[in-house]
Amino acid sequence: MTARAERGDVVVTADWQAGGADAAGPVLALAAIAGRQSLREEVAHALRAAIVAGQIRPGTIYSAPTLATQFGVSPTPVREAILDLAKEGLITIVKNKGFRIRSLSERELDEITQIRELLEIPVVADQVGRLSAEQLRELRVLAQAIVKAASRGDVVAYIEADSEFHLTLLRAGGNLRLVETVADLRNRTRLYGLDALVRDGRLVDSADEHVQLMDLFAAGDRDGVVNLMRGHLRHVRGIWADRPER
Repeated sequence: MTARAERGDVVVTADWQAGGADAAGPVLALAAIAGRQSLREEVAHALRAAIVAGQIRPGTIYSAPTLATQFGVSPTPVREAILDLAKEGLITIVKNKGFRIRSLSERELDEITQIRELLEIPVVADQVGRLSAEQLRELRVLAQAIVKAASRGDVVAYIEADSEFHLTLLRAGGNLRLVETVADLRNRTRLYGLDALVRDGRLVDSADEHVQLMDLFAAGDRDGVVNLMRGHLRHVRGIWADRPER
């Protein structure tokens, strides 16, 4: 599967290979960077997205030299990116070998979903009738980018656009500490079900919920926004995570 995510002057592509506990990990390739962002940031960004997408799996040790070869860069920015992700608590460093991630328990997934519902739904609902025309246009463009990524089967770009959409919506509330908290919770989520949704065509349906949300904002329908957000976030516990919704 090939993924493509565009951010400014940088294009990141990823070709994912399935593998067991001894697999070298996802095959990633970075296009040339136009000098505005560091390799360290780009590698960390790509690895973070791969973790959330469930492409980097528990039980596998991923080495910096192997990933550096796949990225087409030297091992140094990869090691630096690994250290950044370790500080964030997203990975565990295995001395002289590389890093690995741990699985997410049912309880942890429940807790993440519950916290996100408590934090995000009220803030998003409060933005009904308060967003400017420019903000609404920006959010609709992001919503359409999510749908386009889903239509291409591009899981990494889907996650990137989805994250940008929701965090932009939350930033409108003005509480940047809340935005940071939600971003951290999102990074700790494991969405192992996305590839299956791509295969059976259901990822587009999930993506379209973002467009529906913008239609509800345009209509000033606060109750509709609350209900859609609640159902949307529960996908994190259900179809996106490949686990039964509760």
